[in-house]
Amino acid sequence: MTSPPKVNGHARPPALQVMGDWQPIGATPTPEPAPVAEVASEPQVDSDLVAQAKAEAIRAAAWAESEERRLAAEAEKEAALKRAEAEAEAIRVKAEEEARKQRLANDRAERQEAEKQAAAEARIAESNRQRDEANQAREDAARQAAEQQQTQAQQAAEVAEAENRWRGYARGFYIVCAIVALPVQVAAFYNPKAIWLMAAPLMLEGGAWVVLKGAAAAVASNRPHWHYRLIAWALAFLAAGINLWHGLNAFDPATAIGTAFASVAGPGVWDLHEHGRIRKRDGVPTRRERKAAEKEIERIAAEKTAEEKRRAAEKKAAEEAAADAAEMLAGARAEEFPDVWDEAEKIAAAVGEVTVTEEVWARAYRNIKGCDPGESIESITSRRKAETRVQSALTGTPVNTLSKTKNAQRAAQMPPGPNRVLKTRATRRPGDTPKYVGVARKQAAITAKNAATSTRQNAN
Repeated sequence: MTSPPKVNGHARPPALQVMGDWQPIGATPTPEPAPVAEVASEPQVDSDLVAQAKAEAIRAAAWAESEERRLAAEAEKEAALKRAEAEAEAIRVKAEEEARKQRLANDRAERQEAEKQAAAEARIAESNRQRDEANQAREDAARQAAEQQQTQAQQAAEVAEAENRWRGYARGFYIVCAIVALPVQVAAFYNPKAIWLMAAPLMLEGGAWVVLKGAAAAVASNRPHWHYRLIAWALAFLAAGINLWHGLNAFDPATAIGTAFASVAGPGVWDLHEHGRIRKRDGVPTRRERKAAEKEIERIAAEKTAEEKRRAAEKKAAEEAAADAAEMLAGARAEEFPDVWDEAEKIAAAVGEVTVTEEVWARAYRNIKGCDPGESIESITSRRKAETRVQSALTGTPVNTLSKTKNAQRAAQMPPGPNRVLKTRATRRPGDTPKYVGVARKQAAITAKNAATSTRQNAN
């Protein structure tokens, strides 16, 4: 084995030939041994070469070990540097990711805050708009109410003015008619020997006026008024008859007819005025209002008739759809369950049903399938198997174990008495089993009843 050409990066000096024994510099030279025979020097040379070879091998091994350690240190240093760089890179990436997340969170928070602010501003604007609209609506309502009130006041004033004017015209017309009719009546009652009879026309015309004023008072106080008006008309016709009789005898027919008409026209116009007041007081509708009410009644009747026709059509369509659906259902049942359908037809004929009703179908299905409609032996078996698998998955117990222990008795029902030893065959005696509470007894009775009912149905 030779020495490495370089040591710690420098060229290794050439090995010196060591002649004889090696001694350090400055050491006192040892006296040379006495010469020996030439035959004994050959083994000494061989031992020096071996020692030199061993030293060289040790030096090479030390160099190799140091070089290995140096390489391992450099590799470790590079690995540590790479790890540090990787950690720094990871920290930088994490910091960038955190910064990005924080930036996104800040942006999100800013957007949310902006949205909240915008929503708040929108709510405020909407609230202000609604408030302005409400204020405007109140102002409009107040203005409309004021305008309507003013209009109603104007209408009421116009109506009152028209009523007063009409009342004045009626009164004036009555006075004019009385003035026209009185002379003929006075002439009729003129008698030089009974001058006082000339007051009779005043009594007739004035009596009619007084009675009509009594009718007006009765109308104002919501009292009966028909008898006042009847008396007034009787006095008016009596005066008209006197004018007509005396006018035809003493004057011409025109005078007779005119004065008779005046006797009736004055009270008649006034009574017409009072008749309008009575209808207004009693709320009697006018002819226009009656026509409008009749048209509204006809419109409501037409709408009612149309609605009844529409409902009848919808009912008929629903009945036809139900009949079609029932027919399709019956066909599907007969096709899918022919044996059950035959049984259902027999039961329907036995109980007097025209068609196979739901009750008849359920009874026939139980008779043939032994269960309610929608169930079957296959579905019940599949459901129980699925429930067993679910219970096994929930509890971690094998399915076989569950099937064996599903109906196992959990505890002994009758504990042994204090003075009695259990025998091979136990005999029940009064007091062996503790009494159940009332709720447990009722539940046991219900369970037994249901079990007996199910057994009878299965047997049938």
